[in-house]
Amino acid sequence: MDQKIYGVNSDQSLTPLIVRDAIIECFIEAHCLDTGILPSDKDINKQYCREIVQKAFADSGGSFDNPNKEDIIGAMKSLANFSKNFRDSSVVEKHYQEIMVLVDRLN
Repeated sequence: MDQKIYGVNSDQSLTPLIVRDAIIECFIEAHCLDTGILPSDKDINKQYCREIVQKAFADSGGSFDNPNKEDIIGAMKSLANFSKNFRDSSVVEKHYQEIMVLVDRLN
């Protein structure tokens, strides 16, 4: 059965770029939408979250524009550490594990 994970069907053919974009959607959902953390302008929030994800790739030595599986895992670890400043660790772990479902399907 198809399971949607941050806009991605978990059984579709996946590329690192699809998973990277799912991470951005995850981060938007977890940190920006209806949280009161950022202003309610969705476009500003999306750009802000995208920039945080880009920084996580850079900080972990990975490529945002042409990521591989290892780049994604490194960025996810960076984002999880960042997120623990704003969210309960159980929430961070939930989102991390949801994305790992997609990462595990990458070759």
